[in-house]
Amino acid sequence: MKPQVQILQFLDGAAKATGATVVIDVFRAFSLVPWALMRGALRVVPVRTEQEALRWRERDSRVVLAGERDGKRLADFEYGNSPSALRDADLSGRVLVHRTSAGTQGLLAAVDAGASPVLAGSFLTAAAIVRHLQRLGADQISLVALGWNASEPALEDLLCAEYLRATLFGKAPDFSVLRERIRNDPSGQRFFDAELPWFPAADFDACMDLDRFDAAMVAVEDETFGMRLEAVSPNR
Repeated sequence: MKPQVQILQFLDGAAKATGATVVIDVFRAFSLVPWALMRGALRVVPVRTEQEALRWRERDSRVVLAGERDGKRLADFEYGNSPSALRDADLSGRVLVHRTSAGTQGLLAAVDAGASPVLAGSFLTAAAIVRHLQRLGADQISLVALGWNASEPALEDLLCAEYLRATLFGKAPDFSVLRERIRNDPSGQRFFDAELPWFPAADFDACMDLDRFDAAMVAVEDETFGMRLEAVSPNR
């Protein structure tokens, strides 16, 4: 029996998510997460506010901060929301506390709404997401395209939701066509605008490398930080 799959948008959509839920933020929060974990981070901890992130760093010497507002790195944070910056970092033994304007807000909203499990979605982990949901036998699935600041449409998030839905139903969308559409969309063009250096060109490829990681990013309870994102491989 095929699952029932709904596509929702924005923070309101995340708060209405039911069943197994994938919260999608391609540019850039949930493309950053797998890079951070693969670069050795012990945990990636999503938080809602800058102040919460700063408090965690005061309490725990392992903590480094990544986050943005309107795409720009937050003051006093070691990293912005740039996957390409973390792709080259050594995060061994560190806890990355992550605050963004869309991704972390939507993920926590879905958790608060009682959706379960809740996954962080991007193209980097698309096949792993589908396999994880299929292995769980999820019969009700919510795909939440968060968009810009979780309140305005973003083509990359909506196309990622549509790609996941099609793949769940056994179809094989042409990713090269989707990639080109996103590259030519204003959201993709940000990464090639010299007047927007906080959107480095390298981030586009770091976010659009289909199935780069063979693990789903799943929100789980953490006894210290309350919530973390964990890389779950297909064999688990």
